[in-house]
Amino acid sequence: MLSNAARRAALVSLAVVAACSGGDDAPANHTAPSPSGITISAAQLKRLAVQPAESTVYHPIVRTTGTVAFDADQSTQVISPISGPVLRILVQPGEQVRRGQPLALVSSPDFASAVADYRKADAAARNAQRIASLDSALFANDALARRELEQSQTDAVAAAADRDAALQQLEALGVDRATIDSIRAGRPVPAGQSVIRAPIAGTLVEKLITPGQLLEAGSTAAFTIADLSRLWVMANVFETDLADVARGDSAFITTAAAPNPIAGRVDYIAALVDPGTKATAVRIVVPNRDRLLKKDMYVDVEIRSREQRDGILVPVAAVLRDDDNRPFVYVQQGDSTFDRRAVALGSRVSDRYVIRDGLKPDEKVVTNGGLFLQFAENQ
Repeated sequence: MLSNAARRAALVSLAVVAACSGGDDAPANHTAPSPSGITISAAQLKRLAVQPAESTVYHPIVRTTGTVAFDADQSTQVISPISGPVLRILVQPGEQVRRGQPLALVSSPDFASAVADYRKADAAARNAQRIASLDSALFANDALARRELEQSQTDAVAAAADRDAALQQLEALGVDRATIDSIRAGRPVPAGQSVIRAPIAGTLVEKLITPGQLLEAGSTAAFTIADLSRLWVMANVFETDLADVARGDSAFITTAAAPNPIAGRVDYIAALVDPGTKATAVRIVVPNRDRLLKKDMYVDVEIRSREQRDGILVPVAAVLRDDDNRPFVYVQQGDSTFDRRAVALGSRVSDRYVIRDGLKPDEKVVTNGGLFLQFAENQ
């Protein structure tokens, strides 16, 4: 009579035999198991798709993320050129402004001082020029020494330079040409009021001051103006992909705000690596015709290299992941024997992965059915 241990052994043997004679989806029993491979039946083999790995020419595609920024060549912060409290804001965010357009009125003693300085410099320049003209006439009639003529001419030039400097100071304070003409003509002008003007044309995207706020000349940011028809996308490219990115490469920006990818072009690759992320900033110039891209928006970026590369590409379905998320493929070793092979992935090109390491040309790779082999191997 069989003991309990013998009965259990017999039951296990029957279960193994039943598994071997079951459906085609069950892995075949290994009569001579390979330590690194798995052998399946001929019927199961028909359910796998296998193709040789071939070296081919391709254009690398780098996929990463980035953020939207204003085009610094077409945007600027408007710094107040004058000190004093804000009297009135003349524009609001979202408005289109032209170059030289008034943005805000400021009550400033700087304006009154600049007007006085210009009027004094202008009067001195006129007087110096009159004296130089008189001395020139006297010298022509031998009534004046050359040295005195040259001195009067020098004084006239110096006085004119002082007037030009005073004029530039008025222009720096935002005084328009009509007001300057009134000052030169001696007509009265509004006392103590100066203007902050737009240095470029574009959209007023930020208003950073309020009425009554005290401004400090040369340091208080008053507004931000940007041309929103073209923006920058700052993409983060890591070391392994840098060789596949070059200035002039085409790029496509994807965001939930836009129904279709937005085409752009790589304009600049930074010379420094961000110490925090260890990524290199790549600047992409992107048209923003529909104004769908916004500053600081987080976007997906696809950069398509113009350079050709040679390498082994396999379908995306051929690449599986182990428990540690490391990629691998199954390589056919015999008619029905397959080995798991760890691989190093490169960029994704359409529906294929570039294999940087782990495969050789002409090795046969399972491109469909790898999940069945993985399940069978883990049993």
